[in-house]
Amino acid sequence: MTSKGLLETDLELEAKLVSRREAIRRGAATSSTVAAGMAMASVPIALAAVAKDVFAQGALPGVIVDVLNFALTLEYLEAEFYTTGMNTPALIRPEWRNQFDQIRKHEVAHVAFLKATLGARAVSKPTFDYTAGNGSRNGPFRDVFTNEQTFTAVAQAFEDTGVRAYKGQAAYLMGNRDILVAALRIHSVEARHAGQIRRLRAQKAWIVGNSPGGLPPNTQPIYDGEANRFHFILAQPASGISMTHSFDEPLTKNQVLAIVNPFIVGGR
Repeated sequence: MTSKGLLETDLELEAKLVSRREAIRRGAATSSTVAAGMAMASVPIALAAVAKDVFAQGALPGVIVDVLNFALTLEYLEAEFYTTGMNTPALIRPEWRNQFDQIRKHEVAHVAFLKATLGARAVSKPTFDYTAGNGSRNGPFRDVFTNEQTFTAVAQAFEDTGVRAYKGQAAYLMGNRDILVAALRIHSVEARHAGQIRRLRAQKAWIVGNSPGGLPPNTQPIYDGEANRFHFILAQPASGISMTHSFDEPLTKNQVLAIVNPFIVGGR
């Protein structure tokens, strides 16, 4: 899509928000979070109000609820991870703290949007074990909050997983354009997070083949399938590894859950 097309899409979306804003104020049931978002002209929170208004309060289709709750679980995982990291003294070097704090703010905003959209149907935040020890607190990343190298490695693992996870679920949101647009906006921010963290770790900003990019071997499932060189109408693999840089692959819900379950006490 051209830059003009993108601008027209955003203007159309903004017009829809403005046209519904008064209706919401006149009687649509909104939570205090949504109301505050509307007052601040927060587009993601306003989109949550619009989505609930479109389908009637609490009546989002089941497939969309399932996808958004899946996304919410991943956003809970990331938001608490960065919050804990920022609250751990001396974990992150001073020159990186502002960048990680900005990522934290993004993830907290993503949680707020998804919870506001889902309302009473939002899943509760699980208990997390960031050592990947299934609740033992003694998993392979046991020094995640005492060693900056481990912390940033886990951050890269989460962000690279999140990018592929959103890509894998986008098709299920096509029944609601507003939610699809909002999810794609989150997806692009997660990709920026991944690129920035990979850069801080002296890795390429993009995935090379199915290489874990300096992560431990147990993270390989995050990158499985990324070496694919067959795309769209190409009958033969394109020459050169650069083809794998140009197209990221989606992950299915089951693949993502297998990756993140060690970080969730009791699984999911």
